[in-house]
Amino acid sequence: MFEYDTDVVMSSRIRLARNIKDIPFPSIIDDESSLKVINIVKNTLIGNNLDKAGDFKEYYIGKLDVIERQSLVEKHLISPDLSQNTKNGYVLIKDDNSVSIMVNEEDHVRIQCILKGLRLNDAWDIADRIDDLIEENTDYAFDEKIGYLTACPTNVGTGLRASVMVHLPSLTITGQLNNILNSVSKIGMAVRGLYGEGSQVLGDIYQLSNQITLGQSEKEIIENIEGVVKQIIASERKARSELYEKQKIQLEDRVGRAFGLLSNAKVMTTKEYMSLISDVRLGSVLGILNVDINKIDEITTNIQPGNLQKIFKEQLDPFVRDVKRAEYVTKQIKGN
Repeated sequence: MFEYDTDVVMSSRIRLARNIKDIPFPSIIDDESSLKVINIVKNTLIGNNLDKAGDFKEYYIGKLDVIERQSLVEKHLISPDLSQNTKNGYVLIKDDNSVSIMVNEEDHVRIQCILKGLRLNDAWDIADRIDDLIEENTDYAFDEKIGYLTACPTNVGTGLRASVMVHLPSLTITGQLNNILNSVSKIGMAVRGLYGEGSQVLGDIYQLSNQITLGQSEKEIIENIEGVVKQIIASERKARSELYEKQKIQLEDRVGRAFGLLSNAKVMTTKEYMSLISDVRLGSVLGILNVDINKIDEITTNIQPGNLQKIFKEQLDPFVRDVKRAEYVTKQIKGN
């Protein structure tokens, strides 16, 4: 068995949207008010509460180069929108990368916690504790009837987005996935790609999250998502078992070919890598390959364009990047 169901669930994320009372939303905020919001968050979490919140490192978005900003997006530590706010954007990132607090994004404050596997309740406990620490030092924009006020109406209420990243190769191969995702959409959950709204689905990786933030408590939202995700986990494992039982040779061949290409390629695009690594991850889960899935997930993060250029410490044109990606993957996948 895999702890926290990591064979299917790659990560769990809790994100809270908050705004400070009597300060204009970021879309119309002035520089003085932006700085005020930054100082409220900074003084809370890099002040006297290190023992309560953890050790954080601060980043002013405008002081980061393009590659550093892209790397943070690829690690899901900041949003694409915040990466573009080089004027007033700011983020605090916990030393283990499990928590990031984005400031002056779409809302004044976005508290985010990401943990490996299916751990929405653990992520909620951490995010809620940090939320309380900030609220001790300021007043949030809050309405007794509606709840927390946010820039986008879809976040009004709890301001909570709970999401999980799931790897569903067996359901894809067996043709069962579309029916499941359609059913999920009908019960108020959003289905997106690796980087959220508007992103492409690569490597059979899907992000599932709640669409409703108003009219339900935080615990109800989390319980609903966990219930659906547990059903998806069961469906993926059943499809995986039946696939291996009925098409053992074909599946082992598919996994072996993918591993062979990843181990020997000289040029590799991100899209090609994601397709191949999906089969290798499935092979690892089934015990066909002796490759740790945590290592696979780490490589998958590191081969993204920004992280890859950060590893090689230079800006690379697309073709050279594809060559370097193949070089990096070959070395890592073989364990050299």
